[in-house]
Amino acid sequence: MIFKRLIASLAALSLSLPGCTAMGSMAERPPAGAVPGPALWAVSDEDTTIYLFGTVHALPKDKPWFDSRIERAFQESDELVTELDLGEAARSAQALQAAAMLPEGQTLRGMMSAENRMEYEAALVTLGLGVETLDRLEPWFAAMTLSLLPLLRSGYETASGVEQALGSRAADGKKRGALETIDEQIALFDTMPPEAQLAFLDQTVEALPVASNTLDQMVAEWLEGDAAALATLLNSELTDPALYDRLLTSRNARWAGWIEQRLEQPGTVFVAVGAGHLAGKGSVQDQLRTRGLKVRRIWQ
Repeated sequence: MIFKRLIASLAALSLSLPGCTAMGSMAERPPAGAVPGPALWAVSDEDTTIYLFGTVHALPKDKPWFDSRIERAFQESDELVTELDLGEAARSAQALQAAAMLPEGQTLRGMMSAENRMEYEAALVTLGLGVETLDRLEPWFAAMTLSLLPLLRSGYETASGVEQALGSRAADGKKRGALETIDEQIALFDTMPPEAQLAFLDQTVEALPVASNTLDQMVAEWLEGDAAALATLLNSELTDPALYDRLLTSRNARWAGWIEQRLEQPGTVFVAVGAGHLAGKGSVQDQLRTRGLKVRRIWQ
């Protein structure tokens, strides 16, 4: 698992807790008068409009991003749809805890090679943690926990993330929906083979020294609306085809199917998902285009 994708996935799970043509093609270049801002797309028919907004699940407090384009689309929408049900934070935490624990008698460090264990223990010490702190956790969740800690210490908060802000703005009675359940998202990681989970953890440990800089870059590209650059940052290291399909392509295809079906009902929907799903190879937009649907970028 790649650290930059992990940041997005963990922050999504942390709501109790993770993008075919590159978006930088000629057709996607900003027209005259366009202003920088997080990328927003729309797909529509004669009586339905579905906005697609790429989010960042954790942000520094008071980071401005809710510009006039986003506000207009959000206010027009009758329904807010996110990856997870924003009202299930408590159950999400319980489900994570239940899924993340190793069987009795097994320890995380006991699963590691000698070399990886040394690197892992050094990382914990650097973070001010005891080497035994995460021993009861499965490798996938230990990796997620380690990835999030330096970000929180650098001022990033899931409470300041885009989904939480949109959820608060939708408190006026806007209908809510979700594309996945917490159990489905947990299964993406929990059903990985142990050796894949350990490789995931090792790569996370190696990336920890640049964690904050990595997310700073991601947020900067997101705020500029540069979907092509954001896709490169998020997806450049995700070279395992099976993992790419597991975390991105297959999920994006399912979500595109949901959008296609939703177009059969009249109304306006604001879909907010991690920005990596709306950028890069296998994006939701690509999946929609293969179904014959036209997706347009909202620039102003």
